[in-house]
Amino acid sequence: MSLWNPASDAPLTLWRTEASGDPAEDLHAGIELLGQVRSGERPPTLRLYRPKPTLAFGQRDVRLPGYADAAEAAASAGFAPVVRKAGGRAAAYHRGTLIVDHVEPDAEAMVGHQDRFRILGELYASALRSLGIDAGVGEIPGEYCPGQYSVHGIPLQGPGTVPAGPIKLVGTAQRVVAGAWLFSSVFVVEDSAPIRGVLTDVYAALGLPFDPSTAGAAEDLAPGTTVEALERALVAAYALQLEVVVGG
Repeated sequence: MSLWNPASDAPLTLWRTEASGDPAEDLHAGIELLGQVRSGERPPTLRLYRPKPTLAFGQRDVRLPGYADAAEAAASAGFAPVVRKAGGRAAAYHRGTLIVDHVEPDAEAMVGHQDRFRILGELYASALRSLGIDAGVGEIPGEYCPGQYSVHGIPLQGPGTVPAGPIKLVGTAQRVVAGAWLFSSVFVVEDSAPIRGVLTDVYAALGLPFDPSTAGAAEDLAPGTTVEALERALVAAYALQLEVVVGG
């Protein structure tokens, strides 16, 4: 039985995939997985992959007057512009990030919608804390793709240091259909500068508020942190809650 899906006693199958080279196809694969889990074709699944540079716009972004310029700015920076079905505002990711798609069947999928944000957000923060990062859950002023359950990290302050604000490390989004749900997250682990740069240009084009100082990566707070280390910490955090099996 899992905290986020009390009706399920099935193990969570860990599925590591490689980026296909087509960011739109990789994004759509999560929606396909949702349908497969809903129909029983696949078991409850935790899909992990490292993406190609992508700028994922939300549905609301597309309707803004500056969307065409924002998409062009993303492409010029080497981030493929795509539009996602889950989530809010524009988010950027690349090979220094880890995409996590957690998909489960659930006859009452909508009932636990908000609880999943809270519970999984805290689980993800615990994985970051195991790497030595002071992580918490909650929206921070000026963040990209703002959300009540963003996972952020706070720089550790030593004697004589200048205080610095929290930075967003994980953005979470959810898509719920009758009989199943997809909880999709982006962990920013390495090489935050390109992400910060493209988001600055994209948000300016969209005319949306954004404070670049809120965009960072786990390695900015815990030097030496890698995507591989984060993945191990994440799987370990899940394994404390339920049975995780490796599959494909």
